[in-house]
Amino acid sequence: MNTTTIDKPATTANAPGGPVPVCHVIKGRVVTGTDVEYGPARARFATPALDLDGMVWPRREPGPAFDVPLAEIMDVLVQTGERLTRDPDGLLAEALEFSVLTSPLPRSVLERSYASLGRLFNRRSMEFQVQQELGGADVLDGWREVDGAPSGRRHRTRAFPPRLIHVIAGNAPGVAALSVVRGALTKGVHLLKLPSNDLFTATAILRVLAAVAPGHPVTRSFSAAYWRGGDEKVEGLLFRPQFFDKLVAWGGESTIRGARQYIGPGFELVAFDPKTSISLIGREAFESDAVLADVAERAAADATIMNQQACASSRVQFVEAGVQDVDRYCALLQARLGVERETASACGNPLASDLRDEIDGLRDMQPHYRVWGGYEGRGLVIRSEEPVDFHPDGRVVNVVPVASLDEAVHHANVATQTVGVFPASRKVALRNALAAAGAQRVVALGQAAMFETGISHDGFYPLQRFVRWVNDEG
Repeated sequence: MNTTTIDKPATTANAPGGPVPVCHVIKGRVVTGTDVEYGPARARFATPALDLDGMVWPRREPGPAFDVPLAEIMDVLVQTGERLTRDPDGLLAEALEFSVLTSPLPRSVLERSYASLGRLFNRRSMEFQVQQELGGADVLDGWREVDGAPSGRRHRTRAFPPRLIHVIAGNAPGVAALSVVRGALTKGVHLLKLPSNDLFTATAILRVLAAVAPGHPVTRSFSAAYWRGGDEKVEGLLFRPQFFDKLVAWGGESTIRGARQYIGPGFELVAFDPKTSISLIGREAFESDAVLADVAERAAADATIMNQQACASSRVQFVEAGVQDVDRYCALLQARLGVERETASACGNPLASDLRDEIDGLRDMQPHYRVWGGYEGRGLVIRSEEPVDFHPDGRVVNVVPVASLDEAVHHANVATQTVGVFPASRKVALRNALAAAGAQRVVALGQAAMFETGISHDGFYPLQRFVRWVNDEG
């Protein structure tokens, strides 16, 4: 690669009250500097200049952890999780304070999210992931014998360590932790692009990893840096098969479309596409006032995951009842949207002006529409005969009465990630039709945030997609 530094130095210094400093981690080494500035005046941040040569691993030599036993890698990850929980060096505490300045999530949600990061580095969970997604550690540590081929020949296969760029999402700090765990388990080399709405979690985790295992092959297998998404000067050089096998992209439609322009022979896309989620609530919810109150609580919990920034957050809820009963439910739901939870604050950001304008127009269209709540960020519910034609966001939930949940299934599509169902007993009758419509995950109402690593994510097994499958035939 010919160009090592591609950004010009910033013109303003990082004085007190100036841009927030963002470090990079390059192959286990922390890089600081405020050479390049980004962001609007109210959320300015500065990063070191990019050294593109230092951010890639040459193909002429194996990655640092390619031949490290998986058991040893898990040992390092478990210790990293324990240190993240204790935070003796204050690295997570520092990342939290900086994140508060730049993240759209409130401090209370960030605090709880950071406190739980260490749980993702759990040995039992990692062993489950490897067993479920790859069939066991043997295919990572060496060549697995393949018996029973119709030809009578004996073959061997290996889940070979990959070379990956990760464009990670910033809507939840756990995405960075998941990316590090999955990357380490596959033994590859990994460049994480920091998202502008979570500039500090990934680097904090990698700094803790370096403190646990300085110079270890796993530590040297990760880099994390920020550049502006879509910057062709950077991505046109990095997103190439000379350096990486695959691009793992999380994010919205613009992110995925931008990534696809670089995909070609030898450079694949693993896409965690933009998703939305829904709820299906059966007539059983109206058996009693107590049951209805419980259903409203469960549905509100599903709707406010990461203040409704998570893909699993329910934005449209289909309720099997007449309008009068649905209106009772809507009032209860709106009251529960403003409750402090593990993954949500009591109040989010005020609604954007364009969304307020859309909702203002509906308030004058009763009885076809009815609106509960205000625009201050404590939650708002819209009841409509059909799903609204705009994207509910900022703790806004659209509730649609339906004659049957079978009718509601037709509103699921390939962009539907999670479907919460009440009562849970009705999942069995609905799941095949939901899967056929394109939905990827069916859960009991109130359990949308309970992700289990090791089972499929967005319709595929991540570890299986990350690795390169190589055969030794005959």
